[in-house]
Amino acid sequence: MKKMKITVLITLFLIIVNNNKIQSQENKVFLITLDGLRWQELFRGAEWELLQDKNYTQDIERLKNKFWKESDEERRKALFPFIWDKVEKQGVIIGNRDKNSRVNVKNGMHFSYPGYNEIITGKPDDTRINNNNKVGNPNVSLFEFANQDPMFKGKIAIFGGWDVFPFIFNEERSKLPVNAGYRHSLSSNPSFLEKFLDKFQDETPKRWQGVRFDVFTHNYALETIKKEKPRLVFIGYGETDDFAHDRSYNHYLESAHVNDQMIRELWEYVQSDSYYKDQTTFIITTDHGRGTGEHWKDHYFAIPGSSETWLILIGNQVHPPLFDKEQYYNDQIAATIAKILQIDYKPKDVGSALY
Repeated sequence: MKKMKITVLITLFLIIVNNNKIQSQENKVFLITLDGLRWQELFRGAEWELLQDKNYTQDIERLKNKFWKESDEERRKALFPFIWDKVEKQGVIIGNRDKNSRVNVKNGMHFSYPGYNEIITGKPDDTRINNNNKVGNPNVSLFEFANQDPMFKGKIAIFGGWDVFPFIFNEERSKLPVNAGYRHSLSSNPSFLEKFLDKFQDETPKRWQGVRFDVFTHNYALETIKKEKPRLVFIGYGETDDFAHDRSYNHYLESAHVNDQMIRELWEYVQSDSYYKDQTTFIITTDHGRGTGEHWKDHYFAIPGSSETWLILIGNQVHPPLFDKEQYYNDQIAATIAKILQIDYKPKDVGSALY
C-alpha cells in the first residue's frame, strides 16, 4: 500500500513536471513600438542638418560627440548599439529605403490611433478610426481574440506611455489589463518596485498630460514580465513622438538611444529566464513615419513620409532568409503574431503574415 502511494505521488510529480515543461516550451511574443520613430534615424543615425540646427537641438557639441560619426553605419550603431549589433547579426531589420527595402502603413491617416489599430488588428479602418479620440476600438484585436482562449487568459500584458491605449485595446470590452498613461501597477499584490514606481511616477513633474516617460512604462512592464510570465506582451514607448512634436531633436535622439537600451534589457532578461529563453520572438516597429526637413516633427496624411515605417524581428521564430521581399506593411504584424503563437485569428481582410 505504501509502495502504491509512493508510485502514485511520483507519477503525479512527473505529470506536473512534464506539463510545466510543455507549457514553458510554448512560443511567446513581445510586440514593442517606438512611437513615430523615423526610418531615417534607424538606418542612418543622427541627421546632420537637424543635429546642428539651434531651433531643434540644444547642447549641440555634446550631441555631436555622442552621436555624430562619419558613416551611416557608424552613426546608427552609436544611436542604436543593441539593434545594430545583436539584432543585425541574429534577426531581421526591414525598411531601409536607401537599400530599396520598404515598410508602410496601409491606413490613410498616418497618425497614432489608426496606426496602432492596424498593428494589433491587421487591418486599417479609416472610416471609423480617423482621429486620436478616446473612443473604444470597434475592432477586435489579436490581443482581445487571444484573451478569449484559456491558453492565453491571464497571460497577456499591455503597457504604454500614451493614455489612449486603454481605448485602442478596448479594455472595457476585451477585459485586457492595460497599464498606460499615468496608471499605477495593476498587480493585485504589487512588489516593492511597483509601489516605488507608483510613488515616483506621482511625484515626477509631467511634461505631457497624456503621455508618461518611458522609464515608467518600461519598468512596470519588466517587473510584470518577471513576476507573471505573460506569453503575449505589448510595450508602447512614447517619448520619441512627443519630443519630436516638441521640436526637440536632442531629446528625440536621446530617447531613441535609451529605448535601445531598454530593448536590450528586455532581451537579456528573456534569454536568462528558462520560461522565455529560445522560445520568444520580439517584433519591434513604429505606428507611423514622419516628414523630412522642417516637417520632421510632424506626421499626417498630407505630409510626405508619414506612411513610411520599419520592422525589426529577432527570436526563435525568425528566419532571416525568408524575408526577401522589397515591400512589407504594418497590417501584416497581427497575422505574424497569430502564426507564431498558433492562434486561429482570421478576420476578414486581415493582412497576411510577414513570412
